[in-house]
Amino acid sequence: MRGPARAFLGTLAVLALLPAASGCAGWPAGGRDPVQGLRIVVPNTPGGGYDTTARTAARVMDETGIAADVQVFNLPGAGGTVGLQRIVDERGNGDLALQMGLGVVGAAHVAKAKVSVARTTPIARLIEEPGAVVVRKDSPYRTVRQLVDAWRAAPGRLRVGGGSSPGGPDHLLTMELAEAVGIDPRRAGYVAYDGGGGNLLPALLDGKVDFAVSGFGEFLDQIGGGQLRVLATTGDRPVAPLPGVPTLKSSGIDLVFDNWRGVVAPPGISEADRKRWTAVLTALHDSRRWKAELVRHGWTDVFATGDTFRSYLVQQDKRVAGLVARLGLE
Repeated sequence: MRGPARAFLGTLAVLALLPAASGCAGWPAGGRDPVQGLRIVVPNTPGGGYDTTARTAARVMDETGIAADVQVFNLPGAGGTVGLQRIVDERGNGDLALQMGLGVVGAAHVAKAKVSVARTTPIARLIEEPGAVVVRKDSPYRTVRQLVDAWRAAPGRLRVGGGSSPGGPDHLLTMELAEAVGIDPRRAGYVAYDGGGGNLLPALLDGKVDFAVSGFGEFLDQIGGGQLRVLATTGDRPVAPLPGVPTLKSSGIDLVFDNWRGVVAPPGISEADRKRWTAVLTALHDSRRWKAELVRHGWTDVFATGDTFRSYLVQQDKRVAGLVARLGLE
């Protein structure tokens, strides 16, 4: 069964199971089956933040019986706007969604893309995470102040890598960090490795960049293994997975920066399909396994759906447009 009838029946099943799924180990109750046929587009390469979030969500949905065999596929390019264009082109496809976030919003502005998030159907904001300033274990910089002093003295000499193209969160964070410490953002020496940690990590380990500015969750294995050292995180408070690591703010640098990730669907999907995606992601959010993943990755729960997420997207779009204009990134 396909089309509106299947979507409607799937929605009824999902909504009926919401109370049972909340906080429970598994989704099915009374013999009902999990939702089938969902697909998530990841707009960057494997190993990046979007990829990690989407694949973690798909795995948890499968393990808890919320949705079975969720297909996650990568469609990288142009900072995420290739994936965004695909979603907009899939008008009315209620089985498809895009894992997106601040990076897609920023890239659409910097690249002057023909599409924007305003043309999608907002479903849910999922998580937020601070960035981190990361160096190799043999780096001469032991504190973020030492690094900033060297960067300020010769901004063109130090190379800073980020896991996003111009307009993405790592790029915007680098530009704001440079501005906060008195460096002309245009001289910041940013090297883009679009696709997140999957491409940035080898560059950092091989010495192609002197330090990296990205989401710390993508480097937790290497941090735990002693290959990398985190000098500071960028949120308003320390993060549990990195005990003893200061924030930029506590290190005397007046900057707080958080990245976020959410899910949008194509334009023109049915109300039944919108409710189906919302119910599935609500059940994911409420599950104990997802809460455990938040802790493991150091993600902050900022779950929001409906008009709340729609309004947030509008606000973020305006904020990023202003930032891009102020930093001369247009």
